[in-house]
Amino acid sequence: MPNTRVPAAQYLRMSTEHQQYSTENQAAAIERYADLHNIEIVQTYLDTAKSGVVLRHRTGLQKLLQDVVSGGCAYKLILVFDVSRWGRFQDTDEAAHYEYVCKSAGVPVHYCAEAFTNDGSLPSSVMKALKRTMAGEYSRELGAKVLAGQKRLARLGFKQGGRAGYGLRRVLVGPSRTPKQELASGERKSIATDRVVLVPGPTDEVECVREIFRLLVDEGRTVYAIARELNRRRIQYTAESKWDYQAVIGILTHPKYVGCHVFGRTACRLYTPPVPVPRDQWITTPGAFEAIIEQEVFDRAQEILGTRTYNKSNTQVLDDLRRLLEREGRISLQTIKRSRETPSPSTYRFRFGSLRRAYELIGYGRPEQFGSIDLRRRTLALRDQLIARVIRESGDGISIVQPSGRWRSRLRLPSGRIISLQVLRAQRVWKTAVRWIVDAHPIERRFVTLVARLTAENDAFLDFHLFPRIEHCHRFRVSINDAWFARGRRVPDLSKLTEAVTRLTGRRCP
Repeated sequence: MPNTRVPAAQYLRMSTEHQQYSTENQAAAIERYADLHNIEIVQTYLDTAKSGVVLRHRTGLQKLLQDVVSGGCAYKLILVFDVSRWGRFQDTDEAAHYEYVCKSAGVPVHYCAEAFTNDGSLPSSVMKALKRTMAGEYSRELGAKVLAGQKRLARLGFKQGGRAGYGLRRVLVGPSRTPKQELASGERKSIATDRVVLVPGPTDEVECVREIFRLLVDEGRTVYAIARELNRRRIQYTAESKWDYQAVIGILTHPKYVGCHVFGRTACRLYTPPVPVPRDQWITTPGAFEAIIEQEVFDRAQEILGTRTYNKSNTQVLDDLRRLLEREGRISLQTIKRSRETPSPSTYRFRFGSLRRAYELIGYGRPEQFGSIDLRRRTLALRDQLIARVIRESGDGISIVQPSGRWRSRLRLPSGRIISLQVLRAQRVWKTAVRWIVDAHPIERRFVTLVARLTAENDAFLDFHLFPRIEHCHRFRVSINDAWFARGRRVPDLSKLTEAVTRLTGRRCP
């Protein structure tokens, strides 16, 4: 009777791309172990250039655990080179847990290059626990050594990984700082003795960086205003995104634009979340790179930013709102937006929950002063109710696009067509005369639009109309029987919205 070999899976892992023959050496040792113990390797799980510290990046081990737990694997053993290849988890219980998951499913783990036998005996359990602790400690010690080396090179003015940033480029240099070549995005140095420094980038980007500082220092513009101005001028930031607050503030606050190399502004040890490091612990090397911005301009920019909102307490931002009220006599969303001395409305919403709450805290609280805010809230609530009603009554798979509960949520028909929603608030212009305000967002004018008109009291829906698009490019008002409604089609039954769209467009929805 032939001797049946035990089927097994092997798990191989190497930490970095530089370990060229690591997996081959592991596989060879595992194969020798398999031959000695009458084992046949039927499947291989592989993690290349993956750290053993965390599980989430190791797709090979994840797949192995998934197959074992599902009970559909064709093997009865798991062969691993040694304890460290299974993982260098900082919590030794985590490594033990993954092994126990396999063992409890009837698929034990064998460490082929260890001196102990993984048989559950007390000596092997003690040795395995010790090895797991040593594996985790190795990662901690290695991380400390790597960080020390990075700090030493940073003090010499060499860049340690990461992108160059807007207006700058990375250049590869030799040990004597002789330039070799500019590194493209994603490229890395291949020779251990080579280093990387920053140099000014394309002329248009350098001039844009200088313009950002000029708009702040000379014109006193806010960070948001600078971002809007750059986008208005159609100055490209990256191929994927436009200018925003983070992009501008990153340039205005980073010392690299005055030629100072900074390392260690945040700390991220062994895949833990990054945390900010106190400024006095940063590694700074002035004069490491060619400066784009003069030091005096940069220092002035930091002084200006230091007086801005994010450095102010809640009491200070409320005082700014009080001064605006004293000067204007009344305050609203628009007056706050126009004021250069007052934080943005979003600041008050973020800090106090709503603009109304901020008004109340400064004593600006008569009911008539909150009319526009209350109306907007009621309109938003009615819009949410309308979305829920359409989805509930249609019964044909209409779904929400961008379900944020804000104005820009839309509907998606089963065919994929996007439907915009426009809720028209009523405005009493004279005694019984009522007008409805149409103010479609520019992005949404191109969509088929469901227009919902509110009653004169703005507390319920009056009727619904469907338009192929909103052609007007500005805010306007319509009357009860305005000819503008003839451009669309009335929708008496929201449950048949998909059919109404098909009839309106004259063809089946694409």
